[in-house]
Amino acid sequence: MKTYEIYSDKELLHLLPADDEKAFTEIYNRYWKVVFAMAFSRLRDAPLAEDILHDVFASLWANRNKTEIDSLQNYLASATKYLVFATIRKKAHRERYYAAQLKPELNIEDDFLYKQLYEFASKEIESLPERCRLIFRYREKGMTNSEIALQMKISIKTVENQINKAFHHLRFAMKKMLQVLF
Repeated sequence: MKTYEIYSDKELLHLLPADDEKAFTEIYNRYWKVVFAMAFSRLRDAPLAEDILHDVFASLWANRNKTEIDSLQNYLASATKYLVFATIRKKAHRERYYAAQLKPELNIEDDFLYKQLYEFASKEIESLPERCRLIFRYREKGMTNSEIALQMKISIKTVENQINKAFHHLRFAMKKMLQVLF
């Protein structure tokens, strides 16, 4: 029985065209974590990274008789990179397609109503107490509660309370406005 762990990458690559499944398994065992990490670092999505991992190694096995590989590491890195880019392109295309499908067609009345609601909400936000309004604005900019707390030198609990207070105020005001309109 051959011990494949002692073989170099070049030796393993020479065994692949002879349909040596154990050589392929050794390559997989050596590099699956690296390929997964490269895919995951770009995508931040474990199931997609796993799909790419399997596609890379399936391609290596499927093309074992056709492809001249000088450096296994470079081959795997390039294959992973191209599959990641293809996945990102497909994902972006899919998102654009669904966004276009779900995008509502606004007529003039809807557009006018949207503007009125936006102006009303803006006025209500401006009517909040200064600290509450400032915290709410930071939150709108995408800051986390801990970032806001650090910025304003207050506790995270205070930030949470102020945000809840702002949302409660806005819900109440919007409810009253919608009752008047409808």
